[in-house]
Amino acid sequence: MEEKLSCDGGHEFKLLFSCPSGLSPSQVSVVFDEAYDRNPHPDHTLEKSISEIWDARVQQSSSLYNGTKFRYGGYNFNVENDPKQQPHVSLHLGLTDYRTFVGTNLSPMWERFLVPSEDDCIQCQHTSSPLGNGAVVETSDRRILVLQRSNKVGEFPGYFVFPGGHPEPQEVGIISHEGFQELNQCHMINSKVSQEMFDSIVREVVEEIGVPADSLSSPIFIGISRRVLNVRPTAFFFIKCNLRSEEIQQLYSSAQDSFESTQLYAVSMSDLENMASKMPGCHRGGYALYKLMVQDTSDS
Repeated sequence: MEEKLSCDGGHEFKLLFSCPSGLSPSQVSVVFDEAYDRNPHPDHTLEKSISEIWDARVQQSSSLYNGTKFRYGGYNFNVENDPKQQPHVSLHLGLTDYRTFVGTNLSPMWERFLVPSEDDCIQCQHTSSPLGNGAVVETSDRRILVLQRSNKVGEFPGYFVFPGGHPEPQEVGIISHEGFQELNQCHMINSKVSQEMFDSIVREVVEEIGVPADSLSSPIFIGISRRVLNVRPTAFFFIKCNLRSEEIQQLYSSAQDSFESTQLYAVSMSDLENMASKMPGCHRGGYALYKLMVQDTSDS
Protein backbone atom coordinates (compact mmCIF):
# COMPACT_ATOMS: atom_id res chain seq x y z
CA MET A 1 0.00 0.00 0.00
CA GLU A 2 1.68 3.17 -1.17
CA GLU A 3 0.55 6.78 -1.20
CA LYS A 4 2.68 9.54 -2.66
CA LEU A 5 1.65 12.94 -1.46
CA SER A 6 3.90 15.58 -3.02
CA CYS A 7 6.79 16.12 -5.39
CA ASP A 8 9.03 16.56 -2.33
CA GLY A 9 10.33 13.10 -1.37
CA GLY A 10 10.51 14.19 2.26
CA HIS A 11 6.69 14.11 2.40
CA GLU A 12 6.13 10.86 0.52
CA PHE A 13 5.57 7.60 2.35
CA LYS A 14 4.84 3.94 1.92
CA LEU A 15 2.84 1.87 4.41
CA LEU A 16 4.84 -1.31 4.94
CA PHE A 17 2.31 -2.86 7.32
CA SER A 18 -1.03 -1.74 8.72
CA CYS A 19 -3.36 -3.26 11.30
CA PRO A 20 -6.23 -0.79 11.83
CA SER A 21 -7.76 -2.86 14.65
CA GLY A 22 -4.48 -2.49 16.58
CA LEU A 23 -2.31 -5.19 18.12
CA SER A 24 -1.64 -5.58 21.84
CA PRO A 25 1.76 -6.68 23.22
CA SER A 26 0.56 -10.32 23.28
CA GLN A 27 -0.10 -10.10 19.52
CA VAL A 28 3.38 -8.80 18.62
CA SER A 29 6.56 -10.87 18.75
CA VAL A 30 10.10 -10.29 17.54
CA VAL A 31 12.68 -12.46 15.84
CA PHE A 32 16.03 -10.83 16.57
CA ASP A 33 18.70 -12.37 14.36
CA GLU A 34 21.83 -11.37 12.45
CA ALA A 35 20.09 -12.65 9.30
CA TYR A 36 18.26 -9.28 9.38
CA ASP A 37 21.44 -7.21 9.62
CA ARG A 38 22.46 -5.01 6.73
CA ASN A 39 24.36 -6.59 3.81
CA PRO A 40 27.49 -4.64 2.78
CA HIS A 41 27.25 -3.10 -0.69
CA PRO A 42 29.40 -4.83 -3.34
CA ASP A 43 30.67 -1.42 -4.55
CA HIS A 44 33.73 -0.98 -2.29
CA THR A 45 33.97 2.76 -3.00
CA LEU A 46 30.36 3.27 -1.97
CA GLU A 47 30.88 1.12 1.12
CA LYS A 48 33.99 3.12 2.05
CA SER A 49 31.96 6.35 1.84
CA ILE A 50 30.12 5.32 5.05
CA SER A 51 33.20 5.92 7.22
CA GLU A 52 34.20 9.00 5.24
CA ILE A 53 30.79 10.63 5.78
CA TRP A 54 30.78 9.69 9.46
CA ASP A 55 34.30 11.04 10.04
CA ALA A 56 33.33 14.34 8.38
CA ARG A 57 30.21 14.59 10.58
CA VAL A 58 32.21 13.90 13.74
CA GLN A 59 34.65 16.67 12.82
CA GLN A 60 31.71 19.07 12.52
CA SER A 61 30.13 17.90 15.78
CA SER A 62 32.28 16.08 18.33
CA SER A 63 29.17 15.26 20.41
CA LEU A 64 27.93 12.69 17.87
CA TYR A 65 27.57 9.24 19.44
CA ASN A 66 27.58 5.98 17.52
CA GLY A 67 24.87 4.06 19.42
CA THR A 68 23.37 0.71 18.38
CA LYS A 69 19.85 0.53 16.94
CA PHE A 70 17.47 -2.23 15.87
CA ARG A 71 17.41 -2.71 12.10
CA TYR A 72 14.08 -3.34 10.39
CA GLY A 73 14.20 -6.53 8.31
CA GLY A 74 10.56 -7.28 7.53
CA TYR A 75 7.67 -9.10 9.22
CA ASN A 76 5.27 -12.05 9.07
CA PHE A 77 1.57 -11.44 9.68
CA ASN A 78 -0.66 -14.35 10.62
CA VAL A 79 -4.45 -14.13 10.58
CA GLU A 80 -5.92 -17.46 11.68
CA ASN A 81 -9.02 -18.88 9.97
CA ASP A 82 -10.47 -19.51 13.42
CA PRO A 83 -12.25 -16.25 14.38
CA LYS A 84 -11.45 -16.96 18.03
CA GLN A 85 -7.73 -16.68 17.30
CA GLN A 86 -6.25 -13.20 17.40
CA PRO A 87 -4.09 -11.89 14.53
CA HIS A 88 -0.36 -11.87 15.26
CA VAL A 89 2.65 -10.09 13.73
CA SER A 90 6.26 -11.18 14.03
CA LEU A 91 8.77 -8.37 13.44
CA HIS A 92 12.18 -9.29 12.01
CA LEU A 93 14.92 -7.18 13.56
CA GLY A 94 18.67 -7.12 13.18
CA LEU A 95 21.28 -4.77 14.57
CA THR A 96 22.75 -1.58 13.13
CA ASP A 97 24.24 1.65 14.45
CA TYR A 98 23.97 5.41 14.06
CA ARG A 99 27.23 5.66 12.09
CA THR A 100 25.92 3.32 9.39
CA PHE A 101 22.58 5.15 9.37
CA VAL A 102 24.36 8.46 8.72
CA GLY A 103 26.52 6.83 6.01
CA THR A 104 23.68 5.02 4.15
CA ASN A 105 20.14 6.32 4.73
CA LEU A 106 21.25 9.90 5.41
CA SER A 107 24.02 9.90 2.81
CA PRO A 108 23.65 12.25 -0.19
CA MET A 109 24.15 9.01 -2.19
CA TRP A 110 21.44 7.03 -0.34
CA GLU A 111 19.65 5.99 -3.55
CA ARG A 112 22.79 4.21 -4.75
CA PHE A 113 22.49 1.83 -1.79
CA LEU A 114 19.06 0.63 -3.01
CA VAL A 115 18.49 -2.53 -5.07
CA PRO A 116 15.76 -2.43 -7.77
CA SER A 117 13.02 -4.67 -6.33
CA GLU A 118 9.34 -4.64 -5.39
CA ASP A 119 10.32 -6.48 -2.19
CA ASP A 120 11.06 -3.82 0.42
CA CYS A 121 13.63 -5.91 2.32
CA ILE A 122 15.56 -6.73 -0.84
CA GLN A 123 15.42 -3.12 -2.02
CA CYS A 124 16.83 -1.86 1.32
CA GLN A 125 19.26 -4.70 2.08
CA HIS A 126 22.30 -2.39 1.93
CA THR A 127 20.86 0.42 4.08
CA SER A 128 21.05 0.74 7.86
CA SER A 129 17.27 1.28 8.17
CA PRO A 130 17.01 1.60 11.98
CA LEU A 131 13.43 1.12 13.16
CA GLY A 132 12.07 4.32 14.68
CA ASN A 133 8.84 4.63 16.66
CA GLY A 134 6.04 7.16 16.95
CA ALA A 135 2.90 7.53 19.06
CA VAL A 136 -0.50 8.95 18.19
CA VAL A 137 -1.55 10.09 21.68
CA GLU A 138 -5.21 10.94 22.31
CA THR A 139 -6.07 13.07 25.36
CA SER A 140 -9.13 12.61 27.57
CA ASP A 141 -10.80 15.52 25.72
CA ARG A 142 -10.19 13.73 22.38
CA ARG A 143 -7.29 15.82 21.10
CA ILE A 144 -4.17 14.46 19.40
CA LEU A 145 -0.72 15.57 20.58
CA VAL A 146 1.69 16.93 17.96
CA LEU A 147 5.14 18.44 18.49
CA GLN A 148 6.87 21.09 16.40
CA ARG A 149 10.51 20.13 16.00
CA SER A 150 13.25 22.50 17.13
CA ASN A 151 15.34 24.31 14.54
CA LYS A 152 18.43 22.74 16.17
CA VAL A 153 17.61 19.12 15.28
CA GLY A 154 19.39 17.41 12.38
CA GLU A 155 16.38 16.19 10.42
CA PHE A 156 13.30 18.17 9.42
CA PRO A 157 13.74 21.20 11.72
CA GLY A 158 10.48 23.07 12.30
CA TYR A 159 8.31 20.21 11.02
CA PHE A 160 5.35 18.72 12.90
CA VAL A 161 5.81 15.21 14.31
CA PHE A 162 4.21 12.75 16.69
CA PRO A 163 6.27 12.03 19.83
CA GLY A 164 8.73 9.21 19.26
CA GLY A 165 12.30 8.07 18.82
CA HIS A 166 13.73 4.55 18.73
CA PRO A 167 13.54 1.30 20.69
CA GLU A 168 17.00 0.86 22.20
CA PRO A 169 19.07 -2.37 22.13
CA GLN A 170 21.02 -1.18 25.22
CA GLU A 171 17.79 -1.17 27.26
CA VAL A 172 17.64 -4.96 26.96
CA GLY A 173 21.40 -5.53 27.28
CA ILE A 174 22.20 -5.95 23.57
CA ILE A 175 25.44 -4.59 22.16
CA SER A 176 26.01 -7.35 19.56
CA HIS A 177 24.61 -10.71 18.45
CA GLU A 178 27.16 -12.63 20.53
CA GLY A 179 25.82 -14.76 23.34
CA PHE A 180 22.29 -15.26 21.98
CA GLN A 181 22.82 -18.29 19.74
CA GLU A 182 21.42 -20.97 22.07
CA LEU A 183 17.70 -21.69 21.73
CA ASN A 184 16.67 -20.71 25.26
CA GLN A 185 18.67 -17.47 25.00
CA CYS A 186 17.04 -16.69 21.63
CA HIS A 187 13.56 -17.05 23.16
CA MET A 188 14.54 -14.88 26.11
CA ILE A 189 16.04 -12.07 24.03
CA ASN A 190 13.20 -12.13 21.48
CA SER A 191 10.73 -11.69 24.33
CA LYS A 192 12.76 -8.80 25.81
CA VAL A 193 13.07 -7.03 22.46
CA SER A 194 9.32 -7.41 21.85
CA GLN A 195 8.63 -5.82 25.24
CA GLU A 196 11.08 -3.01 24.42
CA MET A 197 8.99 -2.17 21.34
CA PHE A 198 6.15 -1.19 23.70
CA ASP A 199 8.21 0.09 26.66
CA SER A 200 10.26 2.41 24.45
CA ILE A 201 7.29 4.27 22.98
CA VAL A 202 5.89 4.95 26.47
CA ARG A 203 9.36 6.18 27.47
CA GLU A 204 9.51 8.52 24.47
CA VAL A 205 6.07 10.01 25.21
CA VAL A 206 6.97 10.56 28.89
CA GLU A 207 10.31 12.18 28.02
CA GLU A 208 9.09 14.37 25.13
CA ILE A 209 5.64 15.39 26.42
CA GLY A 210 6.23 15.34 30.19
CA VAL A 211 3.17 13.27 31.15
CA PRO A 212 3.55 10.57 33.85
CA ALA A 213 3.68 6.98 32.57
CA ASP A 214 0.68 5.99 34.69
CA SER A 215 -1.50 8.47 32.78
CA LEU A 216 -0.97 6.45 29.57
CA SER A 217 -2.83 3.37 28.38
CA SER A 218 -0.96 0.31 27.15
CA PRO A 219 0.12 1.10 23.56
CA ILE A 220 -1.45 -0.72 20.65
CA PHE A 221 0.61 -1.29 17.51
CA ILE A 222 -1.07 0.02 14.33
CA GLY A 223 1.60 -0.44 11.67
CA ILE A 224 4.87 0.61 10.05
CA SER A 225 5.36 3.48 7.61
CA ARG A 226 8.48 4.25 5.62
CA ARG A 227 9.57 7.64 4.39
CA VAL A 228 10.35 7.51 0.66
CA LEU A 229 13.22 9.97 1.16
CA ASN A 230 16.14 7.86 2.49
CA VAL A 231 13.83 4.86 3.14
CA ARG A 232 13.47 5.43 6.88
CA PRO A 233 11.00 3.03 8.64
CA THR A 234 8.94 3.91 11.73
CA ALA A 235 6.61 1.74 13.84
CA PHE A 236 3.48 3.54 15.05
CA PHE A 237 1.38 3.02 18.16
CA PHE A 238 -1.88 4.44 19.49
CA ILE A 239 -1.98 5.50 23.16
CA LYS A 240 -4.72 7.11 25.25
CA CYS A 241 -3.80 9.64 27.96
CA ASN A 242 -6.26 10.18 30.83
CA LEU A 243 -5.29 13.85 31.19
CA ARG A 244 -6.92 16.83 29.50
CA SER A 245 -4.94 18.82 26.96
CA GLU A 246 -4.66 21.85 29.29
CA GLU A 247 -2.99 19.72 31.98
CA ILE A 248 -0.62 18.21 29.43
CA GLN A 249 0.43 21.66 28.16
CA GLN A 250 1.52 22.55 31.71
CA LEU A 251 3.50 19.33 32.09
CA TYR A 252 5.20 19.83 28.70
CA SER A 253 7.06 22.92 29.95
CA SER A 254 9.18 20.68 32.19
CA ALA A 255 9.50 17.66 29.87
CA GLN A 256 12.90 15.95 29.94
CA ASP A 257 13.44 16.11 26.16
CA SER A 258 11.53 19.31 25.42
CA PHE A 259 14.72 20.77 23.83
CA GLU A 260 13.97 18.61 20.75
CA SER A 261 10.77 20.57 20.13
CA THR A 262 9.60 24.17 20.44
CA GLN A 263 5.88 23.70 20.95
CA LEU A 264 3.22 21.12 21.80
CA TYR A 265 -0.15 21.23 20.04
CA ALA A 266 -3.31 19.39 21.10
CA VAL A 267 -5.40 19.29 17.92
CA SER A 268 -8.65 18.02 16.47
CA MET A 269 -8.78 15.52 13.61
CA SER A 270 -9.44 18.31 11.07
CA ASP A 271 -6.49 20.36 12.38
CA LEU A 272 -4.32 17.26 12.22
CA GLU A 273 -5.27 16.80 8.57
CA ASN A 274 -3.94 20.28 7.82
CA MET A 275 -0.76 19.83 9.89
CA ALA A 276 0.04 16.55 8.12
CA SER A 277 1.12 18.57 5.08
CA LYS A 278 4.15 19.69 7.09
CA MET A 279 5.15 16.31 8.52
CA PRO A 280 8.09 14.17 7.37
CA GLY A 281 6.88 11.28 5.23
CA CYS A 282 7.29 8.63 7.95
CA HIS A 283 5.05 10.65 10.34
CA ARG A 284 2.62 11.48 7.56
CA GLY A 285 2.41 7.73 7.13
CA GLY A 286 1.70 7.50 10.88
CA TYR A 287 -1.24 9.84 10.36
CA ALA A 288 -2.47 7.61 7.51
CA LEU A 289 -2.27 4.59 9.86
CA TYR A 290 -4.25 6.49 12.51
CA LYS A 291 -6.93 7.42 9.93
CA LEU A 292 -7.27 3.74 9.00
CA MET A 293 -7.69 2.91 12.70
CA VAL A 294 -10.39 5.59 13.15
CA GLN A 295 -12.21 4.33 10.04
CA ASP A 296 -12.02 0.73 11.26
CA THR A 297 -13.45 1.76 14.65
CA SER A 298 -16.35 3.64 13.05
CA ASP A 299 -17.11 0.73 10.69
CA SER A 300 -17.23 -1.87 13.48
